[in-house]
Amino acid sequence: MTSPAQPAGASDAAGSGQPHPTDTPEEPATVSAPPLAFGMGNNPTADCIADSAGGLTFDLDAPERTDASDHWSAALVLRRRAGGAGDGGEEAEEVRLPLTPNGDGRLRAVLPSTVALPEGRWDVHVAQGDEVPVRLVPGLLDLRSLVDRRPGPSTSPLAVRIPYATKHGNLSLRSWLRGPHAEAGDILLDDDGLTVHGVLYRVEDPEAWLADAVVEARCRRDAELVVTAPLTADGPDFTFTLPYAEPAAEWRGGPDVWDLTLRRPDGTDPVRIARILDDVVDKQQIFAYPPRAIDTPYAAAQAGPYYTADNDLSVRIDERPPAAR
Repeated sequence: MTSPAQPAGASDAAGSGQPHPTDTPEEPATVSAPPLAFGMGNNPTADCIADSAGGLTFDLDAPERTDASDHWSAALVLRRRAGGAGDGGEEAEEVRLPLTPNGDGRLRAVLPSTVALPEGRWDVHVAQGDEVPVRLVPGLLDLRSLVDRRPGPSTSPLAVRIPYATKHGNLSLRSWLRGPHAEAGDILLDDDGLTVHGVLYRVEDPEAWLADAVVEARCRRDAELVVTAPLTADGPDFTFTLPYAEPAAEWRGGPDVWDLTLRRPDGTDPVRIARILDDVVDKQQIFAYPPRAIDTPYAAAQAGPYYTADNDLSVRIDERPPAAR
């Protein structure tokens, strides 16, 4: 059996659930301080520190005072991108956090873990009063507390926020809000299938929850196609092996994706298996698993696990490339 090599800086945390609604925080308070001259040249830079509970602290430089009598109201503005995770076509959401002086000419905004942030990608801006918000660029991103994160016992939704630099050099953050949550850890591959080790979070009694649970693989092409596999549990830790043979028997050419969840027989919502408890915002760029050649009734194919754009764990079956000559 093999598993992909871990890149430097990537965490190896052991391993999802349903998004939850959010409450928008209060509007920022007005404080006495110098006006902000945003939009005058390069965009301002923000440092960001993540804590192990899921909170974020943003620090940015305040411009020099221009008039002692001036007052301003400033806010850090988070805007969720249209089409983000959990987005049903509604208008883009916005969360405003007050910016307050933090000494040494700096301003600070805090996003506590207790403030619910719906799943998706949020672009980070800074705004003065009613002026148009300006995108921030990332400075120092201190994500050390996210590496090997292992949340404590709780039944509240698990908040995960990872700040990152976009391909255009702007500051954004990826948010997940899941409860329960099934975190994928080590994945071992062989020619017949995959074995996954994971951890269940945000249920009152993980061992009891897992006692009657199974792993379910559901085909995106046809939701009626479902394959199940047994799992073993030790407290919140679980392990399962999913052979490729049964989903491969349903393959009829082209890419077939099977999404993996934990499901109980009592009708509770299935829990998506994902990997979100580390500092890597896009897993599929880092944790790449080579597909294995398989035989199917239809044609020669290949199969293997991969992480989706939302860092959920799925299995993909596709046509096998022609052998090199």
